[in-house]
Amino acid sequence: MLPSPRRSLANACVVRPARMAGAVLALALAATAASAQPANPRFGRWKLKSDAPAPASNIMTYEAHGAAGMKVTVESVSAKGDTTRWWYVTEFDGRAMPVSGNDGVTHAAVRRVSDRVNEIVNSRHGVVTQRLTNILSPDGMTIAVVYMRDDGTGMTTGVTFATYQRLP
Repeated sequence: MLPSPRRSLANACVVRPARMAGAVLALALAATAASAQPANPRFGRWKLKSDAPAPASNIMTYEAHGAAGMKVTVESVSAKGDTTRWWYVTEFDGRAMPVSGNDGVTHAAVRRVSDRVNEIVNSRHGVVTQRLTNILSPDGMTIAVVYMRDDGTGMTTGVTFATYQRLP
């Protein structure tokens, strides 16, 4: 027996909104899950691994900025308890962006080399003062940084290393 046109229309009116609601709910859940996932594995707080006595500390915070960029904030406490805080934003495009709160650095330019490696060039009033290579470990729990001091003519005058560990 064939269903009556009236019955089919009634079923369609009931089933289609239910299917539509299910599809909308599925899309909303997928969008929520996608937006909850961090776009950059560096996002979070990182503490410098150091043998310096308390209260000395250095914490870097990486957070989302704009569509695909990042805000970098560095908070340091000296052995005497003096606190400094400076920051900048980057889109990972190599453009020199203003640095706030650090008298020694007026601009920072960040370029993504790979998903685990960034290169940073710090400058003061247009003169390069430091080049950094920032490397995220495969497990995402450690950042190693190679700091290369620059004399302003492209000559490296010193190299230091630092390790940062992800904070909970």
